[in-house]
Amino acid sequence: MRTVRLSIMSSVMFGLLGNGMAQADQGTVDRISQFALNYAIKDNHAALNGVDCAKLGADWASCNKATITLTNPGDAVTSKDWVIYFHSIRQVLQVANPQFKVTHIMGDLHKLEPGASFTGFPARASVEIPIVNEYWQLFMTDVLPRWYVSAEGATAKTIASTDTEDLSQFVSPLPAEQWKRTPDDKNILMTAEARFAKNSDVKTLNLSSLRGQILPTPKQIKVHNQDVDLGAGVMLDLSALEEDAQQAIHSRFALLGVKKGSYPIRTEVAGSGFSGDDAVSGAYRLQIRSGETVITGYDRAGVFYGLQSLLSLIPTDGSFTIATLEAKDAPRFDYRGIQLDVGRNFHSKSAVLRLLDQMAAYKLNKFHFHLSDDEGWRIEIPGLPELTDVGGKRCHDLSEKTCLLPQLGSGPDSNNNGSGYFTRAHYIEILKYARARHIEVIPEIDMPAHARAAVIAMEARYDRLMKAGKEKEASEFRLLDPNDTSVTTGVQYYNRTGYLNPCLDASRNFAAKVIGEIQQMHQQAGLPLTTWHFGGDEAKNIYLGTGYTDQKNPEAGKGIIDQSVQDKPWAKSPVCQQMVKEGRVADVEHLSSYFAVEVSKEVKTHGINTMQAWQDGVKDAKDASVFATDHVNVNFWDTLYWGGFDSVNDWANKGFRVVVSNPDYVYLDFPYEVNPAESGYYWGTRFSDERKIFSFAPNNLPQNAETSVDRDGNPFTAKSEKPWPGAYGLSAQLWSEIVRTDNQMEYMIYPRLIAVAERAWHRAAWEQDYLAGREYAGGKTQHVDVKMLEKDWLRFANLVGQRELAKLDKAKVHYRLPLPGARVVNGVLEVNTSFPGLVVQYSTDGGKNWQRYNDKVRPQVHGEVQVRTLSPDGGRVSRVDSVKA
Repeated sequence: MRTVRLSIMSSVMFGLLGNGMAQADQGTVDRISQFALNYAIKDNHAALNGVDCAKLGADWASCNKATITLTNPGDAVTSKDWVIYFHSIRQVLQVANPQFKVTHIMGDLHKLEPGASFTGFPARASVEIPIVNEYWQLFMTDVLPRWYVSAEGATAKTIASTDTEDLSQFVSPLPAEQWKRTPDDKNILMTAEARFAKNSDVKTLNLSSLRGQILPTPKQIKVHNQDVDLGAGVMLDLSALEEDAQQAIHSRFALLGVKKGSYPIRTEVAGSGFSGDDAVSGAYRLQIRSGETVITGYDRAGVFYGLQSLLSLIPTDGSFTIATLEAKDAPRFDYRGIQLDVGRNFHSKSAVLRLLDQMAAYKLNKFHFHLSDDEGWRIEIPGLPELTDVGGKRCHDLSEKTCLLPQLGSGPDSNNNGSGYFTRAHYIEILKYARARHIEVIPEIDMPAHARAAVIAMEARYDRLMKAGKEKEASEFRLLDPNDTSVTTGVQYYNRTGYLNPCLDASRNFAAKVIGEIQQMHQQAGLPLTTWHFGGDEAKNIYLGTGYTDQKNPEAGKGIIDQSVQDKPWAKSPVCQQMVKEGRVADVEHLSSYFAVEVSKEVKTHGINTMQAWQDGVKDAKDASVFATDHVNVNFWDTLYWGGFDSVNDWANKGFRVVVSNPDYVYLDFPYEVNPAESGYYWGTRFSDERKIFSFAPNNLPQNAETSVDRDGNPFTAKSEKPWPGAYGLSAQLWSEIVRTDNQMEYMIYPRLIAVAERAWHRAAWEQDYLAGREYAGGKTQHVDVKMLEKDWLRFANLVGQRELAKLDKAKVHYRLPLPGARVVNGVLEVNTSFPGLVVQYSTDGGKNWQRYNDKVRPQVHGEVQVRTLSPDGGRVSRVDSVKA
């Protein structure tokens, strides 16, 4: 009995002691969460300033220096029982303060913890932790929010100073010259003065000169002198359209303020009246007369687009007067798309529906829906609840039994866009909305790489069913080979759990299950699933890339690592090794393309005739004929200046239908301009603004060498000797690694989407035919009629500034307002904008009071002058810039 009593007493004492320790640790967590944290980028050219980046193992021997500063506002904290977790898209290579150590966990998640010599955080004092990171940090968005602190048994808490989307709250401005990737970077930093010079050829056109102008631009248009006033309302005969499309058109008329009335607008389908290049889906004729408007479509899509052209003409200045005209039009490309990534960070159904509305308005017809990635699974699949319960959620669970690890600025909690998914009902609603707007939805479930959310979710399913004694069912969709010991790291720093194993029957089972379930959703929505996107990109080990070199025989200018311990993905998977041994694949490196072919068989079995993939996902396939589907589309994403102007031909000549998706022109997650305060990744280019996209020639890639520069602002030369059968389409992409909110999503997409639509629908007169062997060289050759291009841009920019942005306001779209250019000459302020018609405001008292700028009465100023643009509805303003008198 005494022993029992002692045991009970010991248990009680241990529990009380443990509870006290947990409370003490929670107290430490709570206190550190109130520290002020500052992140300061110090040197983006560290290799030139005494840091041996190669020895540290930095890709291409490139690294930067930064300093983390933690300021304790209260009493000293001496406990060592804490860990600060933080997100960093740059690998931390070195910590210069011996009291601390940093360890990479997975993806972008790192932990900062006390070292053996840690002496504490002194009272009311700051501690600096200098670090060395891989690559560069040139834009503020290279730093991610929601650093958080945790301890054993304590509830993790976000460090309050980092719990923000306003990164300037804890990230210091870049020092001078640190915006340059290299000291000889030839890009132009976009200051107010530089912006003024760039905009100097963009003049404000009189509204009368924009009369009868439609976006996207029609193939043929003849504008008459007479006008039609729709102010009394319109009488719509939409019988040529299905009921859901009719409702979409009614909604657009209502949005633009056009009421029901007496002016007749009649629609009809008459395919036999079109011939040659005009006899294609989406072609239409538009006749606006004083007595009525008639829209004749080659098909229903043509009727829908003809109506959108009519809607394009409607002014936003309170008038409803449009020009009488005749237009004959047909789309340039069959595929006119945008890709939205909701895997990295989730974006809401309402944001997706707004996107579909704008796609319809500008005649984009392919919505490429990237529904899965390493960081998240975003669609409900009946029978596989873990995909959304675990794979659709991020939280601080290091075991990943209940959720994925925090990534990309989501922090420890699940109450932000790091978590979320579309229910089956939500997805069907999106499909129906797209169907009404003549938009095909192309779902992408990325595999075999970028599959970590699915892999971890299926491991959770495996564990659940094994505990229930259901071994066969547990293994049915398990995506990992438990005997695979491959040491491999993906491009975003996930280990082998970032790849599903393409050699397993379970992986093909999984693909078939997901295809079937999503196909049923399409059938229920009345929008057949006609294209399946396989993904396929980046199935490789980054440490076997060309920017690294082995320590036994190091090459200059590369990161020195022990490559002998690195494996190709699946290299040590026994089941994959057996496939190689049997000759089913030549090498494990070919497994991604092998799996693409296998999935194409499942796609075909489901009656889906087109499969799509990122080009590298099918790089080891002989040609398009080895796939089971009738057609194979590839998103071509080689950077143009690194040889994409030539390699694009290879894909078309192998029978693939090429969807031009070049990062350096149509990746909308890249910054609008070269300025550290802008948002975006920049591995492919430092900027892509509306003018650059507008000037893009998607069907003659070498031509772009005359109208753009490479990543470092240098001219380049482009020529290909190969035949080019032509692009199948053009697609813009928005990847969401650092696009965490719906507002940020819309900021990055609009108004660039309008320029994408212009190039996808309309071939401009200044675009040249591809000619094998013709060389284009920036600053040397002059094949492109630059004056014609400039005139075309002037028209487009005025239409956007004087008409289209106001329509985005009406649709409640959070688009980016361009910063104005400004200069002071002899004490007089001069301003301009890239989109004429926007109101510019200025302040001479540090932003306390703002005045409207009037170019006819330029103000006298002194000291620092702040400038910003105002949205047409007056509801939003741009970022603020300044110029000194």
